[in-house]
Amino acid sequence: MARKLIYIHGFNSSEQSFKAQQLGQWLAQHSFECTYLTPRLHYDPAIAIIQLEHLLDADTALVGSSLGGYYATYLSQQHGLRAVVVNPAVRPFELLHDYLGPQYNPYQQQHYTLTHQHVNTLRQLYVESLHAPENILLLQQSGDEVLPYQQAVNYFSASPGHIEFGGDHSFMGFERYFDTLVRFLEITNTNEENQIQL
Repeated sequence: MARKLIYIHGFNSSEQSFKAQQLGQWLAQHSFECTYLTPRLHYDPAIAIIQLEHLLDADTALVGSSLGGYYATYLSQQHGLRAVVVNPAVRPFELLHDYLGPQYNPYQQQHYTLTHQHVNTLRQLYVESLHAPENILLLQQSGDEVLPYQQAVNYFSASPGHIEFGGDHSFMGFERYFDTLVRFLEITNTNEENQIQL
């Protein structure tokens, strides 16, 4: 049973992402007693992974979107944690070569430079073959205009998943899967625990 849930945002995003806030509000409204964390991640993948690993314990579950899905996949397989990945990046080290150089994250109001070292770090985090695919739930829309959706479908073929035609990179209608998400991550709410005790 997960007592802590971490939402991992994507590339050039922040803890204020719409999906992160939307999920947090829903969890609060439905009396889920897990600790919900939405850390602001550093642009350097090496630092971002350290940030995330400092927050983990045995009762942690993960939700990751885009590049956050890549981080969630690595952490899930490395630490035996359950994760939901939403339109996840599978091989971001290939795609980010086109973004090398000066960057601006408008959500963190931060200028930085994306370097070859950052891309190489991402490559080192790549899990060639999932050894516990059952720990990951894939939410994927084919209309993702940023990432190749078929790559994720193939990579997570042994994992449970919901694949929709259409949509976009933001994963339209994310809220439709909140019940599915908490069930998969084994997060209970206060009302359910009270009913069990009665």
